[in-house]
Amino acid sequence: MVWRTLVASNFSMCPNGSIQWIWDVFGECAQDGWDEASVGLGLVSILCFAASTFPQYIKACKTGNMDQALSLWFLLGWIGGDSCNLIGSFLADQLPLQTYTAVYYVLADLMMLTLYFHYKFKNRSSPLSAPINSVLLFILGTVCVAPLLRIADPAAVSREGFRGRTLLSVEPGNKPFTKKEVIGFVIGSISSVLYLLSRLPQIRTNFLRQSTQGISYSLFALVMLGNTLYGLSVLLKNPEVGQSEGSYLLHHLPWLVGSLGVLLLDTIISIQFLVYRSHTTAAASEREPLLPS
Repeated sequence: MVWRTLVASNFSMCPNGSIQWIWDVFGECAQDGWDEASVGLGLVSILCFAASTFPQYIKACKTGNMDQALSLWFLLGWIGGDSCNLIGSFLADQLPLQTYTAVYYVLADLMMLTLYFHYKFKNRSSPLSAPINSVLLFILGTVCVAPLLRIADPAAVSREGFRGRTLLSVEPGNKPFTKKEVIGFVIGSISSVLYLLSRLPQIRTNFLRQSTQGISYSLFALVMLGNTLYGLSVLLKNPEVGQSEGSYLLHHLPWLVGSLGVLLLDTIISIQFLVYRSHTTAAASEREPLLPS
């Protein structure tokens, strides 16, 4: 309630006005149709990312070979990138929606990792299964409890005023970078690199297996759609007052490069789905017994 009261009191700081609910939820000024479209695309991209893991959960339960289909380094790189987002949301004092979204992404990654080890130890018994599952449960609990232990500083919120989009990004303007801004920029860059590197082991795994069985294409299709919409939402957003378009793009460069780079690598994985699906179909037809004439 304190946060909502302080945010409402700063609503008048939007230079050209804004839609009330956009300011209440995101703390952003939607000054025209471009800003509104940016927020709308950003929301749809969040839904795409949030829903992307569910098809893989279902696929894993059906096939039972998730440990063979997905590369462990792919999962570790993905959870590493989302963890950087989560750390950045705490360091940058994000609005609740951004923080809870980052928490959800990490929880979804941990669920995916848990399924991976479940099927790995189910298919190949190992004495390390109990300790690893215990560690995963501990991390899962820590991520769930951490947002509840965060204590907001109302005075700090009242001093911030309007700050626009700040999830893992630095403040706009020509003032010198603060230590927090530099840390946020570095963490965002690391996150983008981890997202990019995570795809390479999966591409290699698909190539070695000459198959994509056990992998849900919806996982990558939804992520591709989410990255496309996210990139468009950033490009459609108007720069802050007094900020040039070049400065705006520079401040968002790590996340734009990460999104477009991951989109390119996911396109390669999509091609693998097409190529190896035809291989799988051909191999299945060869194994069918010939009917007696």
